[in-house]
Amino acid sequence: MKTITYQQADKNLLTHINYTLTTHEEVNISSENGAIIMMPEVDYESMQETLRLLADKKSLMALLNSHERRNNQEDITSYSVEEVFSDL
Repeated sequence: MKTITYQQADKNLLTHINYTLTTHEEVNISSENGAIIMMPEVDYESMQETLRLLADKKSLMALLNSHERRNNQEDITSYSVEEVFSDL
């Protein structure tokens, strides 16, 4: 993670935005009052979706069970999109 001061961010904001968008590396912008993290929107949305899935106990258990089955080299049943979302 790249760290810069708010003065550096203020002076070259577009440069830091383009850096973040092209490298997908977060930029920590620090100030006397604390810091913020700048990251590409697509990365933020992906992170939020991961957090939502991990917060859902049913989804988390399915993920953990799948990893366990994979680690045990068991056959994994695949489902169609319609089957997965049939209850919606």
